[in-house]
Amino acid sequence: MKQTRLVKILAAGVACAAALGIALGQETTTTTTTDPVTGTTTTQATTTSTAGTIVTYTPDSDYFMFRTAPSAAPARYYYTRDTAILDPEGRTVTWSAIRPDMPATIYYTTVGDRVLVRKVVLSQPPAVIKHEETTTTTTTRP
Repeated sequence: MKQTRLVKILAAGVACAAALGIALGQETTTTTTTDPVTGTTTTQATTTSTAGTIVTYTPDSDYFMFRTAPSAAPARYYYTRDTAILDPEGRTVTWSAIRPDMPATIYYTTVGDRVLVRKVVLSQPPAVIKHEETTTTTTTRP
């Protein structure tokens, strides 16, 4: 009796985890346009993502340069405070994890002439940089 209940609880937990993973993996953008002549409203949902390499990133700017293929020219991709940065396991990391020549997949929408990034998924784990400092003092004895 108790094993059956435990199995049901574990199965429900696995199903919830799978549903959460699928929901977080999908990025859907809804675009609504209204025709000025007829007044009809059209709603379109699209998912846009691309894989490539981050070429340059400057922390003080509002964009980074991203190249989708080695032979393609880099393009500007704008980000906001709400842009999520994820490592390959899906954990949130900070913007300091981004380095030039880092492969990534970005999920974005186009707003006017700007490409606005919603999520960046890094293809490699961010490098851990340790800063060690050694101090040597010399004392002389009389």
